[in-house]
Amino acid sequence: METDKGVVLATERYGSAESWKYVSKDGVMERRRDGSEGHSGGNSVFGVFKSVFLPQGYPESVSDDYLQYQFWDTMQAFSSSLSGTLATQASLRGFGVGNQEATVAAATVTWLFKDGTGMLGRILFAWRKGSKLDSEAKKWRLFADVLNDIAMFMEILAPYFPACFTFIVCTAGIFKSIVGVAGGATRAALTVHQARRDNMADISAKDGSQVAATPTFITLFIIKLTNETLVNLAGLLVSLILIPLVTDNPVLTLCLFFLFTVLHLFANYKAVRSVVMETFNEARLSIVLQQYLKDKRILSPPEANQREPVFFEFGQTVPMKLGVRLQEIAQSPEDLQLALKENSMPYLLGIRNGCVCVCLGPEASVSDEIRAMCQAVVLSNMLSSSNSREATGAAPKQQKGHWEMVHESHKLMDAIFNPFLKGAEAAGWDMKRTMIDWDEWRVEWKTKSS
Repeated sequence: METDKGVVLATERYGSAESWKYVSKDGVMERRRDGSEGHSGGNSVFGVFKSVFLPQGYPESVSDDYLQYQFWDTMQAFSSSLSGTLATQASLRGFGVGNQEATVAAATVTWLFKDGTGMLGRILFAWRKGSKLDSEAKKWRLFADVLNDIAMFMEILAPYFPACFTFIVCTAGIFKSIVGVAGGATRAALTVHQARRDNMADISAKDGSQVAATPTFITLFIIKLTNETLVNLAGLLVSLILIPLVTDNPVLTLCLFFLFTVLHLFANYKAVRSVVMETFNEARLSIVLQQYLKDKRILSPPEANQREPVFFEFGQTVPMKLGVRLQEIAQSPEDLQLALKENSMPYLLGIRNGCVCVCLGPEASVSDEIRAMCQAVVLSNMLSSSNSREATGAAPKQQKGHWEMVHESHKLMDAIFNPFLKGAEAAGWDMKRTMIDWDEWRVEWKTKSS
């Protein structure tokens, strides 16, 4: 290609951010930026900002929801840091900072109690709920931030109840330790989702930079959008202005805390709502399957993610247990044969104590796991409908009805699963892996003929 400025020998680009060309003119090869005319110095400033705070290769190296999520995540981190300033000041006053009658030994003992109970809470929470943090990352992320606000509110109130100060700060310490586990683990799960080039470390590092420089990050982002340079100064001075204002002013402290808490919770809600995961967990798979059973339409990942609940729901009528022991399904050889009836899949389903149980075989593939989960959802719906229509019958009759529902669910899945699977793949769902929370039991069973 030849132009009035020379012959273009080659072109190159750096992601989608920069494009260059090599031009031969009068026997000399020059490197020029494509469309360099009219470029201002602001672009280079924003380029430095991107290289410092955003992952290499942005936006191609991350998921489409990355920027929206990071904006709201940064907003919540900013408001949380201001609330944390208020809580830390109150805690230090409660520990005796500035009080001539307070002793170092008493403050140290209280601090050790606070740290010790926090460590215990961290261990217990990770033991009981660690496996849930991947499959329900959005719920636990929002739960962690709500619990964090509750803990900071307790720390602010603690100095005004000196008789219960140690108990209050220890309870707050347990809450914050849970926040640390849940928040860190769910952040890692979301980072896995956002990393599209196996660049988890880069995204995690840049995320830490954003949080560490939250006021600067927000200010630079707003500068890019609005060119309001005064916002930069305001953002950097907020923390310095805040401390003198709230000192010995509990009313203002509480008012500012509630203001920052509202902003924090709103930003967190918007952050988790902005995440669009393309893998199935129990909630998303149930939502997509329910819509398919209703009108044969497969919801896309954005549609299903918008419907996915981000708060914990209580009073679920028919719970499901996935990956259970065989004993949860069959208590006799007759039960096992009933479970195997009309079932050629490497999993077994049954109903026990009003709960749908799924027993998984060792050779089950990801597709089998998705089908088993779909069938559990169908069976749960059938059981819920049956419970709402009929009064509780005699135990043998009710048990026979349960196995009939299991056999009906096998027939239904034989008819709908393959079209559902193909439709989900076409709609953009990742069918190579799931985030369904299976327990580790795997069972090999003998058929009647063998």
